[in-house]
Amino acid sequence: MKVLIIDDEPDICYLLSSILRQKQMQADFVNSLTEARTALGVHNPQLVFLDNHLPDGRGIDFISDIKKQGSHTKVIMITAHDTMDDRRSAIERGVDGFIGKPFTREAIFNVIDKLLA
Repeated sequence: MKVLIIDDEPDICYLLSSILRQKQMQADFVNSLTEARTALGVHNPQLVFLDNHLPDGRGIDFISDIKKQGSHTKVIMITAHDTMDDRRSAIERGVDGFIGKPFTREAIFNVIDKLLA
């Protein structure tokens, strides 16, 4: 399974990539929405982990762009700004999962297992 991580924190990208390898998932990552636009077309991911606060915009506003690229693509929002309003807004915009930072390996596995069931 191809995964794209969109997060501006390199440590988060490396940690999440490592966790996903334990599930035999191939993860690529980018650090901005601009890079993500290109990467979506190149990698055609089945799963996207999307940070909400990026240097060039809000991830929540990018959900529809991801869904347009591939309607089969599942989007999991990961953010340190984990509020009920953010969760509700992300769900209304089509996000498939939501995880607050800091996250655990179990939280990542749980949301993946739920989405792939």
